[in-house]
Amino acid sequence: MTSIAIIGGTGYSGSNIAAEAVKRGIQVTAVARHEPEHPIDGVTYVTDDIADRAFTDKLAADHDVVIVAIHAVDGDNNPVLPALVPGLAEGAVAGDARLAFVGGAGSTFEGVGGPRLVDSPDFVEAYKPEAVAHAGVLDWLRSDETPAGLQWFYVSPAETYGGYNPGTPIGSYRTSADTVLRDSDGKSEISGADYALAFVDEIVTPTHINQRFVVGY
Repeated sequence: MTSIAIIGGTGYSGSNIAAEAVKRGIQVTAVARHEPEHPIDGVTYVTDDIADRAFTDKLAADHDVVIVAIHAVDGDNNPVLPALVPGLAEGAVAGDARLAFVGGAGSTFEGVGGPRLVDSPDFVEAYKPEAVAHAGVLDWLRSDETPAGLQWFYVSPAETYGGYNPGTPIGSYRTSADTVLRDSDGKSEISGADYALAFVDEIVTPTHINQRFVVGY
């Protein structure tokens, strides 16, 4: 049985991924700072700090895929995730686990060659610290600083993805490598459930080895 650990498994993306994975018979451990108000049947919940390297190393040793589904900045908009990723990567290699990221939309491109959404004058200023920090995670994964043998994937959602816009699942999605996806009306959307569908599809059938891909309708 495939096993996954979701760091941030009680958040919007993490809980959707957990629910989809359980439906497919995947063993799921959800890591969070607090117990969930509405636990998902079949999910094992663990409370711990991901800054604890011994803990994250054990997660990688005990699971096939370690998923990072947390904010890239803290409450004061200071970047925190980029500094943790090298340790997570080293643990993933040592534990023979694939490392996966719930990424941001800000690093996706408005058409081939750019610009990135986060660099657009219309990008909401308050969201920039999170978008820039998450883009930094992707840049590091694509760099030559990653440890030998690391396998990873990074999934960016549509532009208006999140708990504020849960959408209605349709059971399908489109993907691109780096460009934002829009429908015929120019909207860039994906429901939480269909984002999770794409994410778990990649776990079950790896097709984006050491790549980012974008999900939308």
